[in-house]
Amino acid sequence: MSHTVTDSPPTSEIHELLRIGSQRVDTIDRIEVRNPATHEVVGTCPNASSAEVTAAIDAAESAFRTWRRTTPQERARALRIIAELMTADQANLARLVTLEVGKPLAESRAEVEYAAEFAGWYAEEARRIYGRMTIGGTDEPWRQLVRQPLGVVGAITPWNYPLVLSARKLFAAIAAGCTVVLKPSELAPLAVFRLGLLAERAGLPDGVLNIITANPPTLVGDIFSSDPRVRKISFTGSVNTGKSLMQAAAKTLTKVGLELGGNNAFIVFEDADMDAAVDAAVIAKLRNGGQTCVCANRFFVHESVMDEFATRFADALSEKVVGSGLEPTTEVGPLINQTAVDRIQRAVDEAVAKGATVVCGGTAAKVDGLPLGPFFPPTVILGVPDRSRLMTEEIFGPVAPITPFRDFDQVIEMANSTEYGLAAYVFTRSLKTAMHASEELESGIVVVNRPAPSGVEFPQGGVKQSGIGLEGGPEGLEDFTASKFVTLGS
Repeated sequence: MSHTVTDSPPTSEIHELLRIGSQRVDTIDRIEVRNPATHEVVGTCPNASSAEVTAAIDAAESAFRTWRRTTPQERARALRIIAELMTADQANLARLVTLEVGKPLAESRAEVEYAAEFAGWYAEEARRIYGRMTIGGTDEPWRQLVRQPLGVVGAITPWNYPLVLSARKLFAAIAAGCTVVLKPSELAPLAVFRLGLLAERAGLPDGVLNIITANPPTLVGDIFSSDPRVRKISFTGSVNTGKSLMQAAAKTLTKVGLELGGNNAFIVFEDADMDAAVDAAVIAKLRNGGQTCVCANRFFVHESVMDEFATRFADALSEKVVGSGLEPTTEVGPLINQTAVDRIQRAVDEAVAKGATVVCGGTAAKVDGLPLGPFFPPTVILGVPDRSRLMTEEIFGPVAPITPFRDFDQVIEMANSTEYGLAAYVFTRSLKTAMHASEELESGIVVVNRPAPSGVEFPQGGVKQSGIGLEGGPEGLEDFTASKFVTLGS
């Protein structure tokens, strides 16, 4: 059975409403959503108060009583229809993502496709929530382990991948039999609200998915942490916010899943395929303008190929077209706002003041035909001191500091010298080197001879201060279930 979407989002300013159970709720105070490239207001969303957040939890709790008892086949059917509707609505969803985030349309279309894959994957995994049984003795002939849905989930997602990062949490939770109160970023909520509309059209019962927006966003986290009906908080965002949520959730012992920042190493060994390494480095650095938690941040290149790699990499980055994501020629869109540009400019200027050399880029850009906006060109910088912010903090922008190394042990030490442990990239022709590096790198994800981690079938998560828990794959679904040991006497 095929499903189509016949309407399009309005071309004028979009006026969204909170989705709380069967109600569509407006608020007097509203939040403006702006196109980062032009500063134009493209839509508004409600600024929820504590009363609306609590009402959303009420709706989710009420819906959970029924949803938890649905069969896996029923949950799978709803998720399959959502996947089909997202695919049919790809153009509309992608346009909204580009309008509110700024990324090129091609990247936004890829995001929609990837998000829809999570709906399809978890439609299948809903039928594979297995327990186990063992045979005991005479007085206890049967022992069972049952996996049951946790309950109401409070999900908080960031602006940089509004659909994918919502989909990974939302569809796993729904497949497990949970209900969700989802708070997308107030900077980029429009595509998520449209996803809520598609879920409604797919027949998802009222209250299974509730969508709220609020500013300051800490209001929502505080309520999620203090309401004992919220059985899990699933958060993607900054380390500091994740720590605050975890500390607050300790008061009610609420389960938390945290995907936090990264300061990811990109390692090029002396035997690497240079063509492949340069091509992958461009992708790993510039996806969403570098505003991705798994982007390559620190580049470590063997001293014997350092000059070649740096020259070819800088040449490739210099050719990229910077502009509005709606323009078909644009390859690198704007940063999310001027605050992001100012932060990156300060980090680059600090490194230069300490002796670093900018090979290309390095200064905020002006794009013809657009107001002076949050544009920063792809930048390569050499000789960055170890303790400068470009090396110790998550860059979240199109800046690539490159550092040479001598041998395997040195580069592993350099790569691991960070509080983060999300992703790492390794380029080598040697299987032994690849396997050894994969074992030694303190990272939840290791990507060998590829530009990016991918695949809904496998979980992603960090170590150290990059997070707790896993998202994606069967493990991502299990994180929304609770184990119950049942023993049956004769």
